[in-house]
Amino acid sequence: MKTTTKLKICNWSLLITSLLILVSSIQLEITGNRSALFLWGHVIIGVIFVVLVLSHIFLHFKATNWFLKFNKIKKPVTRILWYIFLLTIILGIATLIHWLITYSHTALGGIHGKFGFLMILFAIGHTIKRLYFFKPKKK
Repeated sequence: MKTTTKLKICNWSLLITSLLILVSSIQLEITGNRSALFLWGHVIIGVIFVVLVLSHIFLHFKATNWFLKFNKIKKPVTRILWYIFLLTIILGIATLIHWLITYSHTALGGIHGKFGFLMILFAIGHTIKRLYFFKPKKK
């Protein structure tokens, strides 16, 4: 399978998963994170989302040093998105560990959520600049 075909599949999957992670994030905000079922749903969708993002980056940059690649990118939205993504993952892991110990929503989860929403905003900007990729090719 060609890389462009893999990217198309990955990008469409990311689009769908982004919507799901956004909906589950809003659900957690509304319920105040009181439901373990909703939290685990968010975690599972989040893991799928992270795998898809890493696959997307791999399809673009292969196994090179991604930090160097992102630092050389001229488009600030993509570069900022990378660092917000990393921060969101780190905060998400820390939040999950804390939740597993205390079973309570804390400020750490709130910070993770704010960075997650910021990441989604940057991802929307990143996607809008590449809408041509989602349009079917004319033959």
